[in-house]
Amino acid sequence: MDAPVFAPWSPAFTADPYPAYAELRERGRVHWFEPTRQWLVPHYADVSALLRDRRLGRTYLHRFTHEEFGRTPPPPGHEPFHTLNDNGLLDLEAPDHTRIRRLVTKAFTPRTVQALEPTVRRLAAGLVRALVKNGGGDLLAEVAEPLPVAVIAEMLGIPESDRGPLRPWSADICGMFELNPSEETAARAVRASVEFSAYLRELIAERRARPGGDLVSALISAHDEGETLSEQEMVSTCVLLLNAGHEATVNTTANGWWTLFRHPAELARLRADHSLLSTAVEELMRYDTPLQMFERWVLDDIEIGGTVVPRGSELALLFGSANRDPARFERPGELDLGRADNPHISFGAGVHYCLGAPLARVELAASFGELLREAPAMRLAAEPEWKPGYVIRGLRELRVEL
Repeated sequence: MDAPVFAPWSPAFTADPYPAYAELRERGRVHWFEPTRQWLVPHYADVSALLRDRRLGRTYLHRFTHEEFGRTPPPPGHEPFHTLNDNGLLDLEAPDHTRIRRLVTKAFTPRTVQALEPTVRRLAAGLVRALVKNGGGDLLAEVAEPLPVAVIAEMLGIPESDRGPLRPWSADICGMFELNPSEETAARAVRASVEFSAYLRELIAERRARPGGDLVSALISAHDEGETLSEQEMVSTCVLLLNAGHEATVNTTANGWWTLFRHPAELARLRADHSLLSTAVEELMRYDTPLQMFERWVLDDIEIGGTVVPRGSELALLFGSANRDPARFERPGELDLGRADNPHISFGAGVHYCLGAPLARVELAASFGELLREAPAMRLAAEPEWKPGYVIRGLRELRVEL
């Protein structure tokens, strides 16, 4: 069945995809979408199960060539982007994924995240103080974006003087994760991949000569049964930590406040009771999911609701739809900051479950908590606009006043 209600390039759809998702869920469990040649999966139970299904993969290259899989290889000019992307955890499958994740986990431990908490709180406090001092401004540019970028940069040991290009590099690389990216988008992603990789190779060489207490030094020294990370794997891991480690946090912060401003009773409830903060963060991630879609390749034929999806197909798992599925969530269209039963899948599931989820939660609790304490009367100053991207869905800016 085709899916004309699904319109990812329409500004109206991007601004509010949820009515279309409801229609997709009503019409069936899987829908063919010709413009991207993908199968759309809108139901929570299916998305959750398929994230754990080993007949699917983030890549197919561990089992097939492009030609064997019925796919056209990417243009040679895109090679720097694909080398960077294809060696990162997110786009690998076993055995490489298992080996690299095990090594990265040795460096990126719960203790590492715990040790960062005071730094995260300090950075959040400084950014919020500046916003309050100015009487408001763009919450996205002044708090939501700089906080996670600064945290990841601190983790990696990137000097403050070198941090300027990090966010632009990340934004240009992430442009390739949108549906049917243009040649101009690809050119920007390639340029950013080359520049960011070159910078990280220099940083790695420096840390080999003079190790420190940072994550790059920990990645260099991580080993398991004689296995270590190659330089390319380290570069790809660092880029993934920055990209995945801040895109979702940035959009959860800005989209979350936009949601709160549109639900004044729930915002008043949170302002009156800061102990709701941890469930509030989870509910804001469920209610308006920062990553709307996650793609998987079909490595062996599968059946979804009576439809056989053949090997070589691509599934688009609709996180935003799954998180509003009434079959799993009571009153899914309502914002309930105290929601206790909330197994949202905004961080994924299975072997690719987000490694940085604990850090993201620390950052979100710090920035939301600081804004609730220091800017209790903060309000919306101008109606925001959505950026054109649908997969990683966020606002252009969020103007607030105190």
